[in-house]
Amino acid sequence: MNNIAILCSGGDVSGMNPALKRFVEYSLQNSLTPYFIYNGYEGLIDNKIKKVSYSDVSGIINKGGTKIFSSRSKRFMQKEYRAIAKKNLDALDIDMLIVLGGDGSFRGLDVFYKEHGVKFCGIPSTIDNDIAGTSYCLGVDTALNVIRTAIDSIRDTASSFGRAFVIETMGRECGYLALVAALTSGAELCLIPEEDYNLNNYEKNFKEQMKRGRFYFIAVVSEGIDQDSRDIATWFEEKIGIESRVTILGHIQRGGNPTVYDRLMAYKFISHAIDTLLAGEKEAIICFNNGGFSHKSIKEVAFQKYTLETELLTYLHELDNV
Repeated sequence: MNNIAILCSGGDVSGMNPALKRFVEYSLQNSLTPYFIYNGYEGLIDNKIKKVSYSDVSGIINKGGTKIFSSRSKRFMQKEYRAIAKKNLDALDIDMLIVLGGDGSFRGLDVFYKEHGVKFCGIPSTIDNDIAGTSYCLGVDTALNVIRTAIDSIRDTASSFGRAFVIETMGRECGYLALVAALTSGAELCLIPEEDYNLNNYEKNFKEQMKRGRFYFIAVVSEGIDQDSRDIATWFEEKIGIESRVTILGHIQRGGNPTVYDRLMAYKFISHAIDTLLAGEKEAIICFNNGGFSHKSIKEVAFQKYTLETELLTYLHELDNV
């Protein structure tokens, strides 16, 4: 059989549409018939599967989100619905599947393969960048650039009014977005779930900075820390003595035009995924490390805990000591 399908699962990221475009083009180059599965695993169960060609991906490379929609499917966790999904694929002679998603999506694929033998290749796609085995996930660069633009804009008003701004990023239990954004935006404070902190340890230093002329602060915090961002703003006002505001960036971090880097990474991720399946691999995740791509087993990725790079944590400690 020469039929291959792709779906998006979980949170959308900018970079999915460029990946869909490359999927269609590279499949056809390799004499494969490409199919889109709309609405993630839900669409796989509901048989929302369509044969596609070049016209279906025309003009989407610059758009955020995903043309074929995404979902989080509780039904796919149940064996009876996975059996329905397999029947839908069999009806179209599809025996290869590419999934853009996170480790939860990959664990679902692992069960699906063990039950029904559908070959798959996963592409890490989450702005949280919290998937073990890969240093980069599709969509991260676009999210970081959205955050950078927001922080740069907030700095303008913070400096104009002499305020402290507490800016909350997404990331669940992973502080990657907050840490990288803080380092590349010149923030004075960064709080992430991976590192214990005590605000009292910053009080003397921040007051001293104000005596030396600092008149505003930028604090970047991850949504996964123990404290509410409003509590940190209150701390700035009560302990440091500076008027404060909170900005929760929320879902704007998932949207926006994909950056050049994410478009290129989408191109490469898809190319390696299709090559890996054609080479005979049956269940693999495409990973990016040290400037190169490789495929890893599902156990090396979806069943391991992601940890931040030691180098990034070192930079965080340096920021704390400024």
